[in-house]
Amino acid sequence: MKQPRAWQRMLSGRRLDLLDPTPMDVEIEDIAHGLAFVARWNGQTMGDYAYSVAEHSLLVEQIFAAMNPKTPVKWQLAALLHDAPEYVIGDMISPVKAAVGPGYETLDDRLMAAIHIRFGLPAQVPVAIKKQIKKADKISAWMEAIQIAGFTRSEADKFFGKPDPNLAELVQIRLRAPLEVRRDFTARHNELLAQL
Repeated sequence: MKQPRAWQRMLSGRRLDLLDPTPMDVEIEDIAHGLAFVARWNGQTMGDYAYSVAEHSLLVEQIFAAMNPKTPVKWQLAALLHDAPEYVIGDMISPVKAAVGPGYETLDDRLMAAIHIRFGLPAQVPVAIKKQIKKADKISAWMEAIQIAGFTRSEADKFFGKPDPNLAELVQIRLRAPLEVRRDFTARHNELLAQL
């Protein structure tokens, strides 16, 4: 019986094996491009452009850095890359991830390990750092929910937790063209990588 194709050809020319990803097949340009065209909230956001995972990742890194100003740069890079596997597996809302089950998490973990190793990070982020990134991720989700996804503050508080008011007012989300977001994501990645 013929095995189904388990790799994806990237615009860089790389072939990323989804079942056995290697760091050698990971390029930041592919990640930035993919994430800039993947919509968060299943595209259910207000505005002329979808709110991309790349834009969300830039926001999470900004929140993480504000919450942890003395943290090493490598963890800021980990925050920027926290959703990087979605450049090939897409962004699934939490209810869909729960329905898919542990297979999604296994695939996500494999891809994340290859991405981290490619950019000089440990395959596994320490639990304490992972918790801080998750906290920044939830604050970002709260901001997105009330600013562009149509949630009331009380709904956002219920689903994402009430954030520190100083962090919640950090930025005004604006929706931008994918190519602009791709450029900014790549530039921020390169800035952080140069500081390692």
